[in-house]
Amino acid sequence: MTHTKGPQPGEHRDPRILPPDGVFHAPPPGPPPQQPGIHIPDATTMAGTWLSLEDTAEGLRRYLRQELATKLSERIRADEQANRPQPTAEQRRAQAETIAQDAAEEFAGALLNRGRRIVSEQDEAAAIAQVLDEFFGMGGLEPLLRNPAIENINVNGHDHVFVRYADGRREQAPPVARSDNDLVRLVRALAARSGTEERHFDRGSPGVSFQLPGGERAFAVMAVSARPALAIRRHRHQQVTLHRLRQLGTIDDRLEALLAAMVRARKNLLITGGTGMGKTTLLRALAAEIPRQERLITIEDTFELGLDADRRAHPDVVALQAREANIEGKGEVPLAELVRWALRMSPDRVIVGEVRGPEVVPMCNAMSQGNDGSLGTLHASTSAGAFTKLAAYAAQSAERLPMEATNLLVASAIHFVVHLDRPRAAGHQRVVSSIREVVGADERQVITNEIMRPGPDRRAVTGVPMRVETLDELRAAGFSPGLMERRRP
Repeated sequence: MTHTKGPQPGEHRDPRILPPDGVFHAPPPGPPPQQPGIHIPDATTMAGTWLSLEDTAEGLRRYLRQELATKLSERIRADEQANRPQPTAEQRRAQAETIAQDAAEEFAGALLNRGRRIVSEQDEAAAIAQVLDEFFGMGGLEPLLRNPAIENINVNGHDHVFVRYADGRREQAPPVARSDNDLVRLVRALAARSGTEERHFDRGSPGVSFQLPGGERAFAVMAVSARPALAIRRHRHQQVTLHRLRQLGTIDDRLEALLAAMVRARKNLLITGGTGMGKTTLLRALAAEIPRQERLITIEDTFELGLDADRRAHPDVVALQAREANIEGKGEVPLAELVRWALRMSPDRVIVGEVRGPEVVPMCNAMSQGNDGSLGTLHASTSAGAFTKLAAYAAQSAERLPMEATNLLVASAIHFVVHLDRPRAAGHQRVVSSIREVVGADERQVITNEIMRPGPDRRAVTGVPMRVETLDELRAAGFSPGLMERRRP
């Protein structure tokens, strides 16, 4: 870009560019209003601070942040006072780009006026792009999130960053912020812009879970660790089908037909597996088999499933998200309460993103009281271990159910447990390794048939026969029983 000459004698001199003492003044105190999709730094944190006039890229970045914070705030206030419709994120970013370009010109002009060396065009363009990313994007996370091959991002302090790729490789990545304090500010900005509710991140709320604009799931901690830490999990398959999972090797043709028939037959399914095992991806694929005319209510701690975003496949969806208490300790809405609310919203199916506490009782009640065809996920290391986890969660509920009552409730609610695992000699893959049919309860245990069990490589192979009545129901839903007889070991 071409830099203009600084102000001449007798010309108006903007005091923010070059006051008599040669330093920039910070904007007046007072928090600017927040615009969805934009992070405007709190001006009160800069009150009383003097930004030195520097002929460096860092000095330019400081000035750009100050100008964007001030002038974007002025525009937002002007829009609100004039009752103008809020601009889109793209329109607001275009405004910010203009402000940043003008501010860079002013900065260069001030330097030239004092006979100082100006910032190179390359450094200026990089500074503008970085500051715009801080305001509108993911800051230092942006290049990592742009890489579709990266699956997990783990930040242990601003300069200790590790990524895991889809093929299982792990590498160390460059710093994502200039300091740990900047990392905390970045997390606060991202959390505040996520979902429908503000999520606090400070010493009073040292842990926060939120969704990034691209659908990635993030969790961050501070104050309980030596340095702030952030973990981001990416779902590479936002819209996925059972057929696609077959292509990826997660299931074979038998499992594709079997799982699709279970959904069509309105069987209640619980998907289990360890962390990062693909439970949410399989849940999405199963949901793709649900007829589009059905009404779905999804319940999550943090929005992740995104079924409501695919209006062509699921036009009638209400997505519910748990809400944390506010700073006065009021307004909390836990998952268990959302499940009860969902039953009042005329659902054809209720989908619980992750069962991990007392919501197990209302969920099982929903499944056993006419909302057949419901789905959920649960962290468990084996398909058999899922029932112990369910009993433990039920004991935490307000009902305080004993194990015998819990087992009876689970047996009447859940029809199948589908378990995911990693196959031997292919650690980056995930496969369905076990499917259990729930057939009843006998006091202190749930009785199941493992109709698909782990083979030598942990991929599911045919196990014990399914109950005749269940097989008849699946046959009516289009399943061919002969598939279960193939490749029996």
